[in-house]
Amino acid sequence: MGLLFTKLVKMFMDEEHKVIVVGLDNAGKTTILYQFLMNEVVHTSPTIGSNVEEIVCKNVHFFMWDIGGQESLRTSWNTYFADSDFVIFVVDSTDRERLHISKVELSKMLSHEDLSNSRLLVLANKQDVKGCMTAAEISQQLQLTELKTHSWNIQSCCALTGEGLSEGLEWMTQQVSAR
Repeated sequence: MGLLFTKLVKMFMDEEHKVIVVGLDNAGKTTILYQFLMNEVVHTSPTIGSNVEEIVCKNVHFFMWDIGGQESLRTSWNTYFADSDFVIFVVDSTDRERLHISKVELSKMLSHEDLSNSRLLVLANKQDVKGCMTAAEISQQLQLTELKTHSWNIQSCCALTGEGLSEGLEWMTQQVSAR
């Protein structure tokens, strides 16, 4: 009876979860954040510091911290890690030359103690561009299948149209329910 009551209460309570949205510069992080928020494209400029927005999906409140991805800012990413339930790692699917840098940055992040319990959503952005890498190619290059320390998912998306973003958010919501 106690377990059933707890599950029912959790089902109707609003939950809050911290999400950090990271990736290399020009991957589309801010565009994705505002597509989640307003379902439209907003003109953006490179993020210096961070943007924070609340996204609600099925009574789950995700506080999304969009963090600048320029090389000079990446060393400060770890100041945002504390209490993060999710990492959304955005990859520019057209940027083959820097995918190895994404791999290194992702690996560094996921080895950080403050992210040991976080779940990972990789968004393979810019899928609308001809010749882009597929989500499967990106997954292989990032060696996601070898990742045993975190629950993860990769989702193809296009920040400009919003395609694939709701599926990513749905995966996050399911992860919350599963715990």
